[in-house]
Amino acid sequence: MSRRLRPTLRLRLTVLNGVLLIGAGAILVLLAWLLVRDALRPTDELVPGTIVLLSDGREMDAAQWQRQLVDAASGELLAKGLVALLAISVVGVAGAYAVAGRALRPLHQVTATAQRLGEATLDQRIGYSGADDEVAELAKTFDAMLDRIASAFEAQKRFVANASHELRTPLAVMRTEIDVTLSDDDADAAEYRRMATVVRDASERANGLVDALLVLARSEAQAGRQLGRRTECDLAAGTANALSAMRREVERIGLRVQTSLESAPVVGDPGLLDRLAGNLIENAVRYNHLHGRLWVRTGTDGDRSWLVVGNTGFEVDQADVPGLFEPFRRGGRERTGARGSGLGLSIVRAVCTAHGGTVRVIAQSGGGLEVTVTLPAVDAPALPGTVSTVG
Repeated sequence: MSRRLRPTLRLRLTVLNGVLLIGAGAILVLLAWLLVRDALRPTDELVPGTIVLLSDGREMDAAQWQRQLVDAASGELLAKGLVALLAISVVGVAGAYAVAGRALRPLHQVTATAQRLGEATLDQRIGYSGADDEVAELAKTFDAMLDRIASAFEAQKRFVANASHELRTPLAVMRTEIDVTLSDDDADAAEYRRMATVVRDASERANGLVDALLVLARSEAQAGRQLGRRTECDLAAGTANALSAMRREVERIGLRVQTSLESAPVVGDPGLLDRLAGNLIENAVRYNHLHGRLWVRTGTDGDRSWLVVGNTGFEVDQADVPGLFEPFRRGGRERTGARGSGLGLSIVRAVCTAHGGTVRVIAQSGGGLEVTVTLPAVDAPALPGTVSTVG
């Protein structure tokens, strides 16, 4: 069975152009015919019975002569006009088909590029270089979309590679410790106890990474849609609990802590909000230095509640600040405490986005960061989540 002719955009444009051209030509031929008939009526002003002398010597009534002249001129005009209209219509339709095809060529390039796209061809682009019109705008938009897809794909690959590496490290430590201890025939109870301690610590690290990945996935899954759980809670309470959990580490490195925890009511998922506050406090402690400072403030301002966590520490380059929100990025420096999973700020960003909040990061001139989280207060409308950085 032959393929049915599709009503493509090119065909529709050609048909529309043909209809308009034939219609306009027909109107012009009709106007010319009417004008000629009106112009060839001079005998209307003559006295009835007027005789006209023809070139061959014959005499004819003026009215009869006029009818013959009008009929002959009108017939010749219609015949020649219809022939001209047919010729113009054929040329016009063919030209419209060719012009429409040329104008729509970038759309075929978009289709062909989309059909070729795959994991190994995400670097292909349309690269339209024609006139700056709507088609060029579409081609540029498609190329920009491909850029975003390629960036997201590369980020996803880096995420998977980093997650695999982070999980492989504690597993390799556990296997090495077990193999070394089991191969030692003289190993005593103390050696097995030491091995068990190392394995337990490595398993806790792996378990913490898995928990962080689950929280990150849960937060990103709820971004842009209704939260699965919405409860009225206070950022100040979650922040106080996070400070209490890090008290031993704070005392170990001698941090000076300044707090101003005023009520900051919000509506959202309590578990995710507690994790947000906990990650900010943990990062502020672990990236700090001995006898440094940690300041924490909460409060509300009209329809927005906020949490500010700042710390001294190593100086962070402003160009590196946006990258800190990427998974497994640790700022390029060792932290005072135990190294975490590198997902802390990624989880903070995802939780803020899920709750319609914003994150603002200020790189301190003397070292350290100040992170401000702003969330809709109780009964306040949620806004699209954003992340901003200020040097």
